[in-house]
Amino acid sequence: MGIVIAIIIFGLIVTVHEFGHFICAKLSGIRVLEFAIGMGPKIVQKKKGETMYSLRLLPIGGYCAMEGEDETTADSRGFRNAALWKRMIVLFAGPFMNFIMGFILLVVMAGMMDSVMTTKVSGFRYYVDPDSGQPVYCARSVETGLKKGDQFIKIDGTRIFSFVDLNFIFGSAKTDTHDVVVKRDGEKVELEGVVFRDTQLGDMVDFGLEQEKRNVLTVTKSAGNMFLSMTHVVGISLKQLATGKVEKEEMSGPVGVVSTINEVATESEDKEDTLFNLLYLTSLITINVGIFNLLPIPGLDGGRLLFCLIELVRRKPVKPEHEGYVHLAGMVLLFGIMIFVTYNDIVRLITGG
Repeated sequence: MGIVIAIIIFGLIVTVHEFGHFICAKLSGIRVLEFAIGMGPKIVQKKKGETMYSLRLLPIGGYCAMEGEDETTADSRGFRNAALWKRMIVLFAGPFMNFIMGFILLVVMAGMMDSVMTTKVSGFRYYVDPDSGQPVYCARSVETGLKKGDQFIKIDGTRIFSFVDLNFIFGSAKTDTHDVVVKRDGEKVELEGVVFRDTQLGDMVDFGLEQEKRNVLTVTKSAGNMFLSMTHVVGISLKQLATGKVEKEEMSGPVGVVSTINEVATESEDKEDTLFNLLYLTSLITINVGIFNLLPIPGLDGGRLLFCLIELVRRKPVKPEHEGYVHLAGMVLLFGIMIFVTYNDIVRLITGG
């Protein structure tokens, strides 16, 4: 069941992405030859007007094929014959739709919460002394400078937008000690050497966060903050990958993501918990897809946008065949990386690592 859910999620993310290209191409008057969901052999296809619509066997991709996308064409409605600004909108539309999808899912997720979580400290963990009956703090953070009512602004230089950032920082932290910037009584306060540790349970998170009453405004604001957090987290992860702070063996691909989705779908406590976790994971994946596609890598939307910017500066396009060679090289590189991370995923599944 989890595998089926993963396939549906991937299919939905790809469909939304390609639909962004498709609808903007149609609105721009660019001829769309085929709109395909999936890759490989066709399962079903139907032609409507000038466009062929198809569903293909492998649910790992999709595409929106436009006339003259990678070659010179005499067709006045070919992609490369369209105005530069129209081409740029068409290219950007795919990732943009991924962002829209992610935000909508986060709104639904925030709406499922009984109350909306903030980034303001509501209190600290404690236990009741059996002899005196008095509460005793077991939170190191309150001992090292954090106070009730502090709103997190930064931790170790990382901007805090929502609890998603806090989860990421504490989940990847290699030390208990952090430099923290908070908003206290309307002013920014810098705290050095704050230690986060519950001395009783051993957990790093030793504080609680204030909750706001759920309404349209707070839900929308919370979804917006979570969206900023996820784009932020994806950006940090890509930076760590580019700078070698992430080991090659830690890289994950579609197989690893499917495995994670399967675990979420099968190990959550109840249906509502399953839905909440799947919404969280799907929004993170679709935002990740949007950002990744905007990277200036040949073969991706960002690589094609880069050539549009070059054309804007040069005031003439790069020859289609030259651009095609660059995109082909980029796709070969991406497929190589995909094979490598898929190998890592399979090894982890076999070894349980």
